Amino acid sequence: MKVDGGCYCGNIKFDAEIDPNGVRICHCTDCQHLTGSAFRVNVSVAKDKIRFSGGEAKAYIKTAESGAKRVHAFCPECGTPVYSTQTGEIKGYGLRVGTLRQRAQLTPTLQQWCRSSMPWAQDIHDMPRFEKSSY
Repeated sequence: MKVDGGCYCGNIKFDAEIDPNGVRICHCTDCQHLTGSAFRVNVSVAKDKIRFSGGEAKAYIKTAESGAKRVHAFCPECGTPVYSTQTGEIKGYGLRVGTLRQRAQLTPTLQQWCRSSMPWAQDIHDMPRFEKSSY
């Protein structure tokens, strides 16, 4: 599936070819901290299936529970998290689904690190809903 997107302010843009069946939710505590939310939604893309344009992302390297190092890239202007990748030779990226223009068409197919999930994150269906902010 062809997708395009970028950061909130438009400084970083990309076009990519993804497998929509590869959309996943990560509940790890690192993703919770790095998003400021309960989980992160990612989709993988091979290095040769994405083209970046615009500004350069700023990178933060974190060490996972396993000891593996991951590069997390974000826009230095607006702070939008854009992707993660491995250190060393880049083989692919984990795009942040929220940065994709086609995000509404991408349904997650699996969840990982559920041992860290917020107890309420699995059951929000019956919560009161509003079409716009209620405050």
